[in-house]
Amino acid sequence: MSEVKKIATRESYGNALVELGREHDNVVVLDADLAGATKTAVFQKVFPDRHIDCGIAEGNMMSVAAGLAASGKVPFASSFAMFAAGRAYEQIRNSIGYPHLNVKIGASHAGISVGEDGATHQCNEDIALMRTIPGMVIINPADYVEAKAAVKAAYDYDGPVYMRFGRLAIPVFNDEDTYKFELGKGIVLREGTDVAILATGLEVYETLRAAEMLAADGIQARVINIHTIKPLDEELVIAAAKECKKIVTVEEHSVIGGLGSAVCDTLCANYPAPVLKIGINDVFGESGPAVELIKKYGLDGEGIYQKVKAYLA
Repeated sequence: MSEVKKIATRESYGNALVELGREHDNVVVLDADLAGATKTAVFQKVFPDRHIDCGIAEGNMMSVAAGLAASGKVPFASSFAMFAAGRAYEQIRNSIGYPHLNVKIGASHAGISVGEDGATHQCNEDIALMRTIPGMVIINPADYVEAKAAVKAAYDYDGPVYMRFGRLAIPVFNDEDTYKFELGKGIVLREGTDVAILATGLEVYETLRAAEMLAADGIQARVINIHTIKPLDEELVIAAAKECKKIVTVEEHSVIGGLGSAVCDTLCANYPAPVLKIGINDVFGESGPAVELIKKYGLDGEGIYQKVKAYLA
């Protein structure tokens, strides 16, 4: 694949918030002493009166966000995924999820691509945690263009939304002029009938790379971008199973409770089919350069190619 520009999806978050802030007076952004890293500092610079730094107190930040939502504002509560989904889980469940309040959670630095920050900050469990909260929408965009559109779609949706962003600059493969984000609708990026590979987040581009390698071996893989993990596009998943017979899921998240589990839940209930889950196995991450970690854990294009080829054999 030809070289493309690379931008981290957390950059999309900050830029999209500024655009939303200009369009809607009810947008309020909260952060937990990480505005520079989550990129909400760009919103803070333009709208200082609508940016609240809650300090290193993520649970309190979620409670403040709940109060703002109850008063008619649309709060975007921002922090690293480890702290947003992990440390503040109880407040999200009880103060946001249970009353189904209109709070948007911007969780940056998700997955193993956090890199040198190591296992304590590499949250590979956040999607699993958020999936258990009734009514919680989960979006995991694949590039800058999709992430920016996802933030705006989250604003338009009335209810709690968990958005997952990354630290690592990744390829931008969507066209900003033509791309259209539809909540809960997957996107077929490449046709094929030998196997269907459902990917999410930064793994979408790596899966496209793997599909090219498979094609060189005469294997035609259908590649599907699942940007909304909850609600899952069940119709698209079932159709892929019926037409391709074999399914592979790829995610920068634990194989327990994430995209792979959501797909298996759907197929088990509707159209049982064999599924290979590619992701972080039942292990913690480690400190190291993000690109090298992705390669080591078999989540780069070559790693995906090898695993899918072995699966089909």
